[in-house]
This record gives sequence, structure tokens and C-alpha cells, in this order.
Amino acid sequence: MFGRLVANGVAVVLFIVPLCAGALPAFAQYQTGTADARLEQPTDQPQLLREPFGLAATPVSGGEVLAKWNGLVADIEAESDILTRCQKDAQLCPPAAQKFLAVIAEGRAHEGRARIGVINRAINLAIRPTSDMAQWGVEDRWTAPLATLTTGRGDCEDYAIAKYVALVEAGIGKDDVKLIIVNDLTTGQDHAVVTARLDNKWIVLDNRRLTLLEDQAMPHVEPLFVLDHAGVRQFAVTAVAGAAATKDPAPSSLGF
Repeated sequence: MFGRLVANGVAVVLFIVPLCAGALPAFAQYQTGTADARLEQPTDQPQLLREPFGLAATPVSGGEVLAKWNGLVADIEAESDILTRCQKDAQLCPPAAQKFLAVIAEGRAHEGRARIGVINRAINLAIRPTSDMAQWGVEDRWTAPLATLTTGRGDCEDYAIAKYVALVEAGIGKDDVKLIIVNDLTTGQDHAVVTARLDNKWIVLDNRRLTLLEDQAMPHVEPLFVLDHAGVRQFAVTAVAGAAATKDPAPSSLGF
């Protein structure tokens, strides 16, 4: 789904099928210009605590991931105008916007972990898993929430984008919501999820399950990029996300 990505002087070549949780393997190659691709972690503990998975991340100043994210942010801002108009005149509100506003309202009616869980469940059930190639005829397209809910179809980053926006609109601080791209080591494919910070812990919202996990309990993943209101950052290359790699994967509640 992600194609070739070049960020912050590090070329990342990804060969991946359009569906984030499909059956075919993916391959990621890192070109760092050094013999050992692993990077030493900084000793600045407060910086580590700000990112999910307890890993350092470096700002990305260019490349395809940043370009896609910036384009998506512009689309989200345009859709925000539609939501504002809906609140002024419900009769002129498109069905997709009505559905999204209902998800946001349901989230606002809850607090803490319940708010996160309600939004995770609502978005998971509102979208049917479909590859970008099947839906749009292209290998990779990042779609804003109303566009996704209009068709009712999307792949993993479309679920994640909708959750990211819904969480912020439901009242969770922008610094406490991150869209994360990881490599799923069990399938060799890249996958997009959202993390929300609660009580200084990062909770993972995943389209493959209705249950919520903490980031350190997410099995067999290698975090690649973190995206939020401040831009895009690339995680230091690691073999595995902590001890989570030794745990068995949690069964998918949705079957994809």
C-alpha cells in the first residue's frame, strides 16, 4: 500500500500488496549508509516517553510519507468545513458527515478508555475492508474520513485516519493522538494503527480487532513512522518492538 518511501535521508523500499492485512508477504529494505542498520537510542528519557512504543523518533523533512500526510491534512481541513456547516444546518449535511458526527458525539459521551473503545468499535464496524486498487484503481491512496464513510470501504490507513480525526474531535488532545505505521513481522506487511495516550500509557486502536491493547502488548510489530499534528517522524530502526514480539498475536475480532 505504501510504495517507495524516502524520508530524512533514509530510503525505504516497500513492496506490499494494497490491503494492509492481506495474505501476500511484504519486504522492507533500509539503506542507512552504515554496516549496522540499528540506531542507538538517545538517553533523553522524557523524549522517549512522548512517543508510542518508548522509541526515539526523528522528524522527517521530505519524502513521500510527509507529502502524503500533508495532502491528507489539507483534505481533513476541507472536510472540517463540511462538519461545521452540518452543525449549523443539519438538513444540508451529507449522510457520511452525519454518520461521522454521530461517532464523534458517542465518543464525547464517554470518558477515558471507554471513549477510545467506542470510537475504535464504531469505525471498525462502519468500514468494509477493501484494497485501494479494488476501490480506486491505484496501489495507495490515503483518504479523509468523510470520503471513506461515503463509500463505506477502505484499507487499514483509512480506518486509522478516521479514528485519528474522531478522537481529536471527541476531545482528546492533539499531542495524545498518533497515527502509527508499523511493519507486522508475522506477515511481513506494513500496517496502520492509531495510538491514544491515557494515564501516560499508549492505547492501540486497530481495525483488526475490537479489543484495545497497550502499545507494548501489540505483538510482533516493528514501528516505522509516527504521524500527528506536528508532522511526520521516523522511529529509530529496531529489530522488534520490545518484549511484545515474544507474545502470541491476539486473535482478530473482525477476521481481517
